[in-house]
Amino acid sequence: MSTPRTAERGSRLSSIEIAEFVARGFLRFDGIVPDELNEIALAEMRGGTISSGDAPPALPRDRYTPGTALSDCFVDSPGVGAVLGLDAIRAILESLVGPRPRYDHHAVHVRRAGEPSQPLHADAIIDTRAAFDVQLMYYPEAVTARGGGTLLVPGSHFRQVNEQDIARYQNLAGQVLLDCPAGTVLALHHGLWHCGRRSFGDAPRYMFKIRVNPSVPQVRLWDTTDLEDPGVAEEVRTILARPEPWFEGATARLEQVQRAALFRRMSGDSSFQLEYWLGRLENQAEPRLREILP
Repeated sequence: MSTPRTAERGSRLSSIEIAEFVARGFLRFDGIVPDELNEIALAEMRGGTISSGDAPPALPRDRYTPGTALSDCFVDSPGVGAVLGLDAIRAILESLVGPRPRYDHHAVHVRRAGEPSQPLHADAIIDTRAAFDVQLMYYPEAVTARGGGTLLVPGSHFRQVNEQDIARYQNLAGQVLLDCPAGTVLALHHGLWHCGRRSFGDAPRYMFKIRVNPSVPQVRLWDTTDLEDPGVAEEVRTILARPEPWFEGATARLEQVQRAALFRRMSGDSSFQLEYWLGRLENQAEPRLREILP
């Protein structure tokens, strides 16, 4: 991003940022959470005040029914709750899923010293919705590759899979192994392939993950005024057309079609496309031609 986003910067995302999300399936905001909040949130995770969504029902004090308004969750938490209430975090979520996002689930993930890698996976069953959920991954302390950083496969969110169907895949070209400062937040499309890598560190690494659902149509939720700038509009098209290193030659067109379709839905511009892929698929003359040709 050209201008780093801070905890106080509550403006909606830009069209360039939305294009990056549509194309790559995630956005990364380094050090967005202040150090004092990181310390409180980390203490909550270590002490079990913010418990894993997978913990036994008798233990957590922070279990919420899926569909609950996110604003009603973690209200008594001075750490994680305060992080979710930051102006910048709210603006990110509102730009992607809209106002009044709904809680789906959360978890505190811990990568312990010597723990092997997770299998590559997506956090969903096969999901063919046009709408998408967003997963926030929050790292309250600095992450290094040695400490078992999160691995992401950019652009994989349109390859719809059932959870660990992709567990056999290893080392895809262009994969990202997270190495970031404390207070970093990732915003992921729910279909993005990812995993926690093996930890070679000496101490556990903590990460808070929360998935949220939209409560409104995901149309023109970000600051769209910059689309009036021809330079921005062209940069959006460039980002959406850019292939990832793991794409297989001409099959990158499949991703371009999916990207164009998602950006069309999000922008409300029914004429948007890259090249002529969507136009060809939507050619309405074909049925009429069958009627008049011998």
